[in-house]
Amino acid sequence: MSFSGRRYRSWGFADAPPQAVRTPAWMTSAVFDDRANPPLRGSTSLAFGRGRSYGDSCLNSEGELIDTRALDRLISFDRKLGLLCAEPGVTLGEILRIIVPAGWFLPVSPGTAIVTLGGAVANDVHGKNQHVDGTIGRHIERLTLLRSSGERLVCSPDCNPELYCATIGGLGLTGFIADVTLRLLPVASDRLNVRTELFQGIAEFVALSAAYRESHRYSVAWLDCAASGRRFGRGVFFAANHVEEAGTLEPAPCGHRLSVPFSLPSRLLNRYTIRAFNMAYRARQKRQAERVERCHFQGYFYPLDAIGRWNRIYGRRGFHQYQFVTPPGSEAVFESLLGRIVRSGAGSFLAVLKAFGDLESPGLLSFPRPGVCLALDFADRGAQTEALIRELDQHVMAAGGAVYPAKDRLMTRDTFRRSFPDHDEFSRHVDPRCASDFWRRVSA
Repeated sequence: MSFSGRRYRSWGFADAPPQAVRTPAWMTSAVFDDRANPPLRGSTSLAFGRGRSYGDSCLNSEGELIDTRALDRLISFDRKLGLLCAEPGVTLGEILRIIVPAGWFLPVSPGTAIVTLGGAVANDVHGKNQHVDGTIGRHIERLTLLRSSGERLVCSPDCNPELYCATIGGLGLTGFIADVTLRLLPVASDRLNVRTELFQGIAEFVALSAAYRESHRYSVAWLDCAASGRRFGRGVFFAANHVEEAGTLEPAPCGHRLSVPFSLPSRLLNRYTIRAFNMAYRARQKRQAERVERCHFQGYFYPLDAIGRWNRIYGRRGFHQYQFVTPPGSEAVFESLLGRIVRSGAGSFLAVLKAFGDLESPGLLSFPRPGVCLALDFADRGAQTEALIRELDQHVMAAGGAVYPAKDRLMTRDTFRRSFPDHDEFSRHVDPRCASDFWRRVSA
């Protein structure tokens, strides 16, 4: 299957040579029938969805990519039990357009709905409700995995459980996910009640997270990564619940309200423009502080989805997204890391802060673990940006924390192994015909 005209890049503009897009012979009869192209001899393969991974975990520059856009069928939807089975290429947004009018919602969702179901499983995505519901891996009833040996395996907690655990969060390396059955969350409305609180410092954020942990399903915070002095560590905390009384059940509107038409000059994004944006954003949210407002789920879960190709604001070189978690009790280390980011002047206007709970995922390479998690963007300034990320890695590792593979294209073998203690167990389940640029780097 060939998709000419599409450029296969990660969302952070990770560089890669042109990718061969084919259907390997071992998948032909099981998935694509007679639509396959001849495979490259001895080549490795990797599924590719919508390219929303920020680093190079979705790229396979030394082999084939399997474009999953054609595999977007909804196989079944039990409206009474809330069980949905779909092919890997369907996006979360497309699922929401079907399930929300029926009174259901995704059990877990990342910050964008423009990701495929297969990609969500492969990265074991977490959301604003990790402290209540864990990762998406906890809600996968079963999945079907195609291996290069020709096996078609149903994987669940009771059937092929080891492959089930390796595939959830397995970065597409255990084989090809042919379908996924997901348990959904019942909702009465498409609206949420959202409470806004201001905070000053990480300790206040941790206290707010603890205070709202039992009463609110969702919580997330915006952190000002440009503020120093008495403003250091300031942010805005958002706690939300689905509206319980019956109301409208409308999916999110299709398309983007705005779009970035081309890559902007990189000089437009600097410490002064970022600082100005952060000041304006906080001033706007200050007017909503200590109030509860009702909003459509799109505005709370997916604000950036309204802007098409927003990654172009970072310029032609793209950006690095860096996401890490440090364990409970390491708030001083976290503030030291934040201080280093502020001093660098490289912190982005989009910095997302979350408190992770202790709900474990079945995935061997699942990222969330108890502690405080920060995700932010660094415009790619070459060696300067790479040196900063290497330095942050060292401090995160020293604190006993972890870095998220789906957001990273600089992770070293040592950082990977220290972030994921089950790496050896996972490696035993990697399909010999599956590989990625990320895996070659961290497994060498």
